[in-house]
Amino acid sequence: MSPASGLPITVEAAPSGARPNFISVLLALGLGGVGVLSLLGANSIVGLCIGVALGIFAGMAPQVAKQWERAVVLRLGHYQGLRGPGLFWRIPFVDHISAWVDQRVITTGFAAEETLTSDTVPVNVDAVLFWLVHDPEKAALEVQNFPQAVSWASQTALRDIIGRTSLTDLLRGRERIETELQDLIDQRCMPWGIAVESVEMRDVVIPTSLQDAMSREAQAAREKRARIILGEAEVEIAALFEEASRAYAENPTALHLRAMNILYEGLKEKGALMLVPSTAVDSMGLGGLLGAAGLGQQAAAGRMGAVTGGAKRTSAADEG
Repeated sequence: MSPASGLPITVEAAPSGARPNFISVLLALGLGGVGVLSLLGANSIVGLCIGVALGIFAGMAPQVAKQWERAVVLRLGHYQGLRGPGLFWRIPFVDHISAWVDQRVITTGFAAEETLTSDTVPVNVDAVLFWLVHDPEKAALEVQNFPQAVSWASQTALRDIIGRTSLTDLLRGRERIETELQDLIDQRCMPWGIAVESVEMRDVVIPTSLQDAMSREAQAAREKRARIILGEAEVEIAALFEEASRAYAENPTALHLRAMNILYEGLKEKGALMLVPSTAVDSMGLGGLLGAAGLGQQAAAGRMGAVTGGAKRTSAADEG
């Protein structure tokens, strides 16, 4: 099943029983061929039956376990031991392989749909569990279907933690929740010989209406912060202006230099116009400065006109 269904993903049970392999097939074909040869050579049906029976019996004896597998062997219903990796032998019809346990890291997806948080907000949470079997004997003997048991234990643990956590903590404290969830699942699965490597939350889905409300709340918080920063900047600017005013009050020359710099910055652009209050002209002595600046602009305009007129007369003479 998919995580969207609210149930854990179905995990296949550990396979059991004998598995055919190259050696078993070779033995079965060899002994069966001996029976056929006895039938053809000695015309003995008994030899054929014995050869076929021995071929079937011998073909069921050899088993091969992969490097990451362990075979749990029961003899007449009693636990006999673990076999593998590699080639091992069993007594047909007496020894039974109850499970082939994979000891690699296994990935299991699980989900909790429409689960209420501690502040009664329904959420859908998808997570991934990484686990492995460290004790194949316990995994095969202590629980009926350990992959499915791990999946169910993971889902119930996730629902339990969500029910004890607020939405804010769920969204902001993922690492803490993942650690707590790993510890809880590990405690439940440790008696089964299963160790949890890690748990990762893939997604947390909240209702659309709540998403819109949270978005508006975050926008209002950002606007509030922007206004606070602007007010703090105004306070700092006012403090700096106050300090500058004290410096200018004690040094009139610096004030006049600042006034000249202001005029220069305002009039250096072509065609610029600056309006200066009369009080500033009287208090700072800007009249002479303004007049000098105006004369400078007129002189510059006159020189520019003379150059332009000369260029036009030269052009007319060339045409003539």
